[in-house]
Amino acid sequence: MKEATLVLIKPDGLKKSLTGNILTRLSETKLDISAAKITRVTSQLATEHYKHLADKPFFKELLRYIKGEFHEKRKVMAMVYFGEDAIGKIRSIAGETNPEEADSVSIRGQYGRITTKGVYENVIHASTDPEEAEREIKLWFEPDEIIEDLYPAKDIEEKVAKRAWA
Repeated sequence: MKEATLVLIKPDGLKKSLTGNILTRLSETKLDISAAKITRVTSQLATEHYKHLADKPFFKELLRYIKGEFHEKRKVMAMVYFGEDAIGKIRSIAGETNPEEADSVSIRGQYGRITTKGVYENVIHASTDPEEAEREIKLWFEPDEIIEDLYPAKDIEEKVAKRAWA
């Protein structure tokens, strides 16, 4: 089944100049990139993205991490990958969230680390399931920023007409 997934190259991946290496690894999936951009992560975006972890003791550090506060690179590369079993393929190549538990040939196993303060620097985010992928993609991208028509959208009137998620 064709599906879409959100992939983020996190600030530590950008700081360590791993973008090319990560994109090369992701290309092994033979999936299409349907959207890509470099963006700064606001507090609002970070909080909404990780809202399911709001009750965890590491939540504040997680927000600081994704916003790039631990690195000079206060940005992420956000992408939408699309194709057969996109979520499974990307998650497989990304590896376990905990870099120490990730297979050594996975992206997180090769490039991730846990800092002395206990922060998981795992260089990449990958959506966990189709529902979460849809929520995340709609959070990070506007409909016109994505090549595929993934989800229903509608035209809205503002000062400039644009599409918004339906």
